[in-house]
This record gives sequence, C-alpha cells and structure tokens, in this order.
Amino acid sequence: MHDRRSILAALAVAAAWPAAIAQAAFPSKPLRIVVPFGAGGIADLTARAVAQKLGEALKQAVVVENKPGAGGVVAGETVAKAEPDGHTLLLMSNGTAVSAGLFRSLPFDPRKDFAPVATLGFFDLAVIADGNSRFRTVQDMLAFAKANPGKLNVGTINIGSTQHLAAELLKTAAGVDFQVVPFNGSPAVLNALRGGQVDVAVEILGPVMGQITAGPVRPLAVMGARRPPALPAVPTLEESGVGGFDVRSWNALAAPAGTPGPVVALLNREVNKVLQDPALRRQLAELNVTPAGGTPEQLRDLLASEIRRWSEVIERAKVPRQ
Repeated sequence: MHDRRSILAALAVAAAWPAAIAQAAFPSKPLRIVVPFGAGGIADLTARAVAQKLGEALKQAVVVENKPGAGGVVAGETVAKAEPDGHTLLLMSNGTAVSAGLFRSLPFDPRKDFAPVATLGFFDLAVIADGNSRFRTVQDMLAFAKANPGKLNVGTINIGSTQHLAAELLKTAAGVDFQVVPFNGSPAVLNALRGGQVDVAVEILGPVMGQITAGPVRPLAVMGARRPPALPAVPTLEESGVGGFDVRSWNALAAPAGTPGPVVALLNREVNKVLQDPALRRQLAELNVTPAGGTPEQLRDLLASEIRRWSEVIERAKVPRQ
C-alpha cells in the first residue's frame, strides 16, 4: 500500500511538472500585442494603456505593434502563426467576429486558432446628428424614415465596419428603409454630417465626444443597453423604441492556439488584476471604454455569439463578401 501511494504521488508530481515549468518560465522575454488598427484610435490607445500596466505586473516590457488593414487579417495571421508561448498576443475585437462572415476565406479560423485570454473593455456607438438638425430624437428620425422610405441618409465608415453593420442592423430592428452611406474614415463622416450630405451618422462615441461636448454634434441615442456615464441624459435605442437593440464595440486579448493552459491562466489573472487598477480605469474612462475582464470561457462565448450575429447581418444586408 505504501509503495502504491508513493507511485501515485510521484505520478501526480510528474504530471504537474510541465505546467509548473511553463508558469515559472513565463514571461522569459518582452511580450507584444499585435493591434489590427492604426495608432491613435480607441483600440490602439486601449492596448497601450493595458500594455503599460501589464508590463509592470509581469516585470517585462509589453510592446504594441500596429498592423492595420485587410479587416484585421494581417494582424490575426501574424498571431495565429506565432510561437504559442504567450509572448505574442492579439488585440481581438468585434472586427475579428465580423471578419468571419465578411471574408470568403481567412488564413486562420477565429474560433479555433486563438486561445482567448480576457476581454479588456466595451465602448459605445451612437446615432448622431448635426447640432442644427431637424431631428431632435431617434423617434423624429425614425418617423421621417417611415414616412419617406429610402430618403434618410445614414453615414458610417467603410463597408463591413462595426459602424456600417450596426446601421444595417438598426434598419432591420426598427423596420424602416434608409440608405447607409459609407465613407473612408471618421473625419469624412463628420464632414458629411456637418455639411448636410448625410442626415445622421453611426459612429463610435469616443472620437466624437469633443464635437458633442462643444455642440456641433448632437447625440440622438447610444446603441448599447445602458446609458454611458459620459452621457447620462442620452437615451439608448431600446429606450427610444427600438426593442432589444444592444450593440457595443469591444476589445480583448488572445494568444495563439496551443499556448499552455498555465500561461493563459497567468495572463488572464494578471489582466484581470490590472483592469482593477484605479489609474488604468480612469485612463480608459477618458476613452469612453468600460473595463470588462472575465474568464477565457466568457471571451470564447462572446466571440462565438458576435460571429453569429454579424454573419446574419452581413447576409441579410447583402454585404458583398471580400
């Protein structure tokens, strides 16, 4: 009996040894977060804020590498093919989910080729109008759209973006017909809105907060389920009569598939810790990002649900697959 217990104990130690080694050796060099967007945007600034605190926690540099373009495909492929040791991470987003339905083929599978680590945060989209617009509320806008099918022009950034697809989803959810007019970037959308080329626009809240605060742009509603702390007087679309509407953008971290479980667990633990840091939370609040955190399983479920939702929107709106 004593020999049997000794053997079982030795086997247990042997089984735990690789995991212990993986945890002890990580991180052994600087980490990089590959961001599928250019520098200066909400995703980039979120990644940089988290990277600084995560580097302090891990006692290793965490650098941000911007790889914009191709709907996030370049960044995704870079991480999917990286050494699965936890030192290369992807800034995953709802753009990752959109790409699954938007592209005919991808060099990676968003659901299988990444190991989810943790959600970083959510940020709001809003329906906005020019400060002098005849539309004071979403109800005004939808009443016009119902009385004048196809006459309302809604500006967004490029086809396949979260803003564009959120506008397409609004069209279906509200049961109205309007034209979604895509532009090459947020500045062009704002110029069109201020110049009267479009009636309203759908845009991420953060980049237009300055215009909202100064008065040239009026928020009609936010697209998430709750009013954002920065705009407590602005109703949600659901409060404005579009039942069940809940669209927010989000960012998260993921590692290549095959990254050891103990390394993913360590990263998840440290990310959740830094997201509780008061200084980081203030920094994210200035970007209108609500910190999230959570488990890898919760991120996996979020990604799967977002892939289903946006694939249906893409199909229903007949967005050309790329």
